[in-house]
Amino acid sequence: MTFIGSLAEPAVFPWVALVIGLAVGSFLNVVIHRLPKMMEREWAAQCAELRGEPVPKTEPYGVARPRSHCPACGHRITVLENIPLISWLWLRGKCSACGARISARYPLVELASGMAAAYCAVRFGPGFAAIAAMVFVWSILAASAIDIDTQLLPDSITLPLLWLGLLINIPGTFADLRSAVIGAAAGYLILWSVYWAFKLATGKEGMGFGDFKLLAAIGAWCGWQNLPLTILSSSVIGAIVGISLIALARHGRNVPIPFGPYLGAAGVLSLFWGPQLTRQWLGMI
Repeated sequence: MTFIGSLAEPAVFPWVALVIGLAVGSFLNVVIHRLPKMMEREWAAQCAELRGEPVPKTEPYGVARPRSHCPACGHRITVLENIPLISWLWLRGKCSACGARISARYPLVELASGMAAAYCAVRFGPGFAAIAAMVFVWSILAASAIDIDTQLLPDSITLPLLWLGLLINIPGTFADLRSAVIGAAAGYLILWSVYWAFKLATGKEGMGFGDFKLLAAIGAWCGWQNLPLTILSSSVIGAIVGISLIALARHGRNVPIPFGPYLGAAGVLSLFWGPQLTRQWLGMI
């Protein structure tokens, strides 16, 4: 047996997925932090062009450049300081140069990414479906964290996720292609209809267009059959969290609550256990 073949053994594959997931989680932290800033720079440049003004020159800024550094003192993060989970614990959650606090969200994102990848490996076994599921969960994780921070769901995540879901389901990986196409269209149109009904009734916007695209992506991955479960689950999770935040006086009633994380969590539930949960739900009804 070759070395590559041994990594695909059912007993080994989840551990390999865990390690890869931790590394991907470190990259997702960079995406979560930098992608909104990249979007702001792009919008500023577009606004300047529309006003006929010269586009302001700025230093190159992207996912890969500049190198990771402490936002407080500019200290460049070394390789040893960038080991997922271990480095944060070793540094006790502080910058080695200035002692500034490093948010606990960084190791939490890495841990969530690693554990999710390991579960995908266990749930689907070695093969294409497990790898595809990992990509889905990682994308949901990044989009949800960005939505929590900025109340934005970037098109650069939701739209590729939508098209990738349709491509992955060509061979019927998680749903047949017909169900995936209908799921993508229905996912977008359902929330689009809710948005306009709410706006016409109240004059206010109840959600953003990014939510439409995210539900469309979930429909493309899981099929239209799992959309009722996704919408119901996300509404229940969102209501529980929202009421809890208001009850604990940590969130004002008039402050918008991002819906993307709840949609994403419900989408992951649908991908893993959609048919089983739907049968139980219908059984209770």
